Amino acid sequence: MAKLEAFIKAKEKLSKVLLKTSLIQSPIFSKEAGNEVYIKPENLQKTGSFKIRGAYNKITNLSDEEKKKGVIASSAGNHAQGVAYGAKESGIKAVIVMPKSTPLIKVESTKQYGAEVVLHGDVYDDAFKKAKELEEKEGYIFVHPFDDEDVIHGQGTIALEILEELPETDIILVPIGGGGLISGIACAAKILKPEIKIIGVEPDGAASAYEAIKEDKVVELKEANTIADGTAVKKIGNTTFEYIKKYVDEIITVSDYELMESFLLLVEKHKIIAENSGILSLAALKKLKEKNKKVVSVVSGGNIDVLMISSMINKGLIRRDRIFNFSVNIPDKPGELAKVVDLIAQQGANVVKLEHNQFKNLSRFKDIELQITVETNGSEHIQNLTQAFEEKGYEIVRIKSKIN
Repeated sequence: MAKLEAFIKAKEKLSKVLLKTSLIQSPIFSKEAGNEVYIKPENLQKTGSFKIRGAYNKITNLSDEEKKKGVIASSAGNHAQGVAYGAKESGIKAVIVMPKSTPLIKVESTKQYGAEVVLHGDVYDDAFKKAKELEEKEGYIFVHPFDDEDVIHGQGTIALEILEELPETDIILVPIGGGGLISGIACAAKILKPEIKIIGVEPDGAASAYEAIKEDKVVELKEANTIADGTAVKKIGNTTFEYIKKYVDEIITVSDYELMESFLLLVEKHKIIAENSGILSLAALKKLKEKNKKVVSVVSGGNIDVLMISSMINKGLIRRDRIFNFSVNIPDKPGELAKVVDLIAQQGANVVKLEHNQFKNLSRFKDIELQITVETNGSEHIQNLTQAFEEKGYEIVRIKSKIN
């Protein structure tokens, strides 16, 4: 297991290239969680994620002979950019194998750092196998995204920064993919402050660390199915498993729906955009048993496709009852539609969409059906709107919104 000196040495090396990601106190997440919540915004880091830390530390620790061979890595995106950046700074060749499902922004960003990109397989594990084949065939030095001591030391520098800025931190929440980030943070944090609590967070559909701890051995999931593509890892590392087992206090899993909700809050209240994997720690805040503690949520990355941003905002609005779809029957006579629209306006809701279908209610010839989508302030606002309709003699039928 790593010693404090390894993390301090990595921090000194990284000081030349890192951007400062100071903690951000969050009133909205504090209120929702019942704790004093701070965000560690590694999505604002150079290359858009924490991955530059481990990759750069690993590459700069290579011998001159190893550097001549060039490096290869497998990645769902963020590690790719970290390796590409580190290789460029060191003046060596980098080849990155990425799953075909990797968001285009991550592929293009990796290429812009000068790396050669090979697209292979559907998930990270497929890309990893291909990269190992190329390592053997071409003689490259493999830079593992998580199961490597130098990488773990680099990622652990985040803990040094957190405790330097907020020594009284009680809990650190950390996303888990392959386990490198939480291994480094947990080890470094526990060395500096043994009583601190480290909690890992995984998506429900790719909880490989949770299963490994439960089985007390590294296991491979049958599938990794989650919108958090950067943590869609079917099998954590052997090295990281040992770190997690020793230093991590608890693992929480969250649903894709909870990620959508947290994404919306982060954008709306903090004007910060992060990728789905990056906000795992925010989605877990409401699941903490502890209250009135100082909690740091590591937001690990921000490389997200623009189209995904729009989709996540819309789904987050639905998740938090900010979008309300309903149908209502009204008499088929002039002025009735205006009454409904006026009633909605009186309740302070905003009509997003309205469909007026004269021919849908064949069973009730004197009525027509309206299908209405309105923007609201949340669940209480919807209840008030529904009550107002009922008081006027209208029956509302809620239409379940699709958010999957």
